[in-house]
Amino acid sequence: MNSLLSDPALHFYGDGLLDPGRTERLVADALHGCDDGELFLQYAVSESFSFDDGRLKSASYDSQKGFGLRGVAGEMTAFAHANELSDAAIRRAAETVGLVKSGHAGVMSGAPVRTNARRYTDANPLDGVDFARKVALMQTIDAAARARDPRVVQVSASLIGSWSVVEIVRADGQRLRDIRPLVRLNVQIVAEQNGRRETGVHGMGGRYLYDALFEPGKWNEAIDIALANALVNLESVDAPAGEMTVVLGPGWPGILLHEAVGHGLEGDFNRKGTSAFSGRVGERVAAPGVTVVDDGSIDNRRGSLTIDDEGTPTERTVLIEDGILKGYMQDRLNARLMGVAPTGNGRRESFAHAPMPRMTNTFMMGDTEDPGEILRGVKSGIYAKSFGGGQVDITSGKFVFSCTEAYKIENGRLGAPVKGATLIGNGPDVLTRVKAIGNDLALDEGVGMCGKGGQSVPAGVGQPTLLVEGLTVGGTAA
Repeated sequence: MNSLLSDPALHFYGDGLLDPGRTERLVADALHGCDDGELFLQYAVSESFSFDDGRLKSASYDSQKGFGLRGVAGEMTAFAHANELSDAAIRRAAETVGLVKSGHAGVMSGAPVRTNARRYTDANPLDGVDFARKVALMQTIDAAARARDPRVVQVSASLIGSWSVVEIVRADGQRLRDIRPLVRLNVQIVAEQNGRRETGVHGMGGRYLYDALFEPGKWNEAIDIALANALVNLESVDAPAGEMTVVLGPGWPGILLHEAVGHGLEGDFNRKGTSAFSGRVGERVAAPGVTVVDDGSIDNRRGSLTIDDEGTPTERTVLIEDGILKGYMQDRLNARLMGVAPTGNGRRESFAHAPMPRMTNTFMMGDTEDPGEILRGVKSGIYAKSFGGGQVDITSGKFVFSCTEAYKIENGRLGAPVKGATLIGNGPDVLTRVKAIGNDLALDEGVGMCGKGGQSVPAGVGQPTLLVEGLTVGGTAA
């Protein structure tokens, strides 16, 4: 057996690399006098395959290895990183950390509580399926999509996988390790009718092996949903505009909640007083029945982690309960400064980035109402089934989101599909306008990426069917 597979720590402590004992002493010396900090070691491999119009368009493979050393003194953070694993490189990084602790006599915060949980397999998805089989899957998807409907004129598919080994070394010598798989399949279909072209997209993934995506039921589902989206949009009419009732579908539409509300519930913005939710714990911030949670401990989910990037075990954090703000998502730094416990939300893109409070899987809980009854109760409005891009101002909560699949609601029924609909509003205000919550909570299919401060990390979203009154819809109809 390959020794690197049997002992992933050899990626850091193998021949010519670091020595565990010396590394502990280097970290202890570097962080002496700090309030917090760690050495974050990472080895990561990733690959991607892009298949377009019947042929393999691109294939890539990347590996990286390195460390990030962080020291925290009060509110100040010093961070240095390198892609060289050596005592000398850590000593150079320690010089940077030394600048922040100069004149500071801090006492190191207590180490994270250890966990025996395992939220996903340790196995490397890149090793489980050979190159030819990966290409064959995308060829099969291309052929199957074209056979579905003669209006299909273009098919694109991509397969992405990664495997990351991280180890966190603290000043007291504690080591915390996590091994993280991640895979994703995307299918995009362009359909043409009477000279008009429309696109449909669907993807799926999570922290598991490729095998799940190779099941015929899974990739056929991706084809069916992407094709249905494209064909529906071929029939779409210009979206109306104005203030109206909007029904949001379950699952992926939770991206609106993630962007418009979720970032405003992260600890750093609230500690600094720049969030619309700052200083409002215990207050009503949403309609009765609205409960929002962040849960990074759901097995195999894209946004989940066994431990966060500071070593804190992830957990289920209730942010809003029955409309009342209960707390925020916290990393160690902001939790310490706000006098609360960290929630396992300290995340970083890679060893080259310092951690910050970030969402994992953020979603609104379901209630008791039947989704069909919610729809039947709307005389006129818009049903938004899926979203594309959007923009959000975290300080104010104002957002603009474009719908990729939406329909008119006419006398309690879905009417014509509409194109060009955008939802415009204010996140905290939208939470107070929720008038009905369905019993059909669904999480997204595992494709989300979240950006903040120049860093991107995988994330999950979700919600049940929601009825929101008085939301502004920007349309294309005259």
